[in-house]
Amino acid sequence: MRIGELADTVGVTTRTVRHYHHQGLLPEPERMANGYRTYTLRHVVVLARIRRLTELGLGLTEVRDVLADEAGKDLTEVLEELDADLARQEAAIRERRARLRALLGTEGALPPEGPVSEELAELFAGMGDVSGSPMAVRDREMLALLESTVAPEDREGLLAALRDGLGSPEAVARAHRAYALLDELADAGADDPRVAEAARVLADCVPVELLPEEGVVLDSGPESGSGAGSGFMGALYADFAPGQAEAIRQAMEIASRRRRS
Repeated sequence: MRIGELADTVGVTTRTVRHYHHQGLLPEPERMANGYRTYTLRHVVVLARIRRLTELGLGLTEVRDVLADEAGKDLTEVLEELDADLARQEAAIRERRARLRALLGTEGALPPEGPVSEELAELFAGMGDVSGSPMAVRDREMLALLESTVAPEDREGLLAALRDGLGSPEAVARAHRAYALLDELADAGADDPRVAEAARVLADCVPVELLPEEGVVLDSGPESGSGAGSGFMGALYADFAPGQAEAIRQAMEIASRRRRS
């Protein structure tokens, strides 16, 4: 995707993206032969996390420290220092401090994708340890991205859909099964015979409320002409191995058909 699409997806300006490049917070892709820079899903995830951290009041130096610690262990310390500072400005930033205290009050360690809302942190905790599954880790990153980019009036609907989809032991078991099948496709081609089963299991995990509206292009996967498509969906598929991308594409089609029936 181009820089304008990246900025629009996360809800920032292209000038902000370039500033984060200059500050060394967001890796800057090399220019292609046509002179343009092509951004991937990884850029979207990192940019969204920078936005969430700055909205909490962290300075760019603190954001850099948090991003540098891949395990996320320093995030709690940074937020606690920020909370002490916000206490001196409580009248002007009461709402921001309330959000911060909700994060610090979450039981257990803050998720590596943080900061996220208390509700999403609870859902993550209910999923158990997923650090051994690259697909599960990516999925959590995508959920954190969705929460940070969805319109405020749609946020509760998003969280409700996630609670319905992940709020029971049976649903969690299905999700772990889908992650395992997709992880097995890490080196697989789009025509791998395991793709169909992975797609079927994944489709059973997708809350219908999170599906794209009818008319959104779902065939930007490995079967499209360029092999990756364009825009956000193109970046999404390009972030996965061909077999994984094809399984996701088929799962979206299966779930969409169910929604229309």
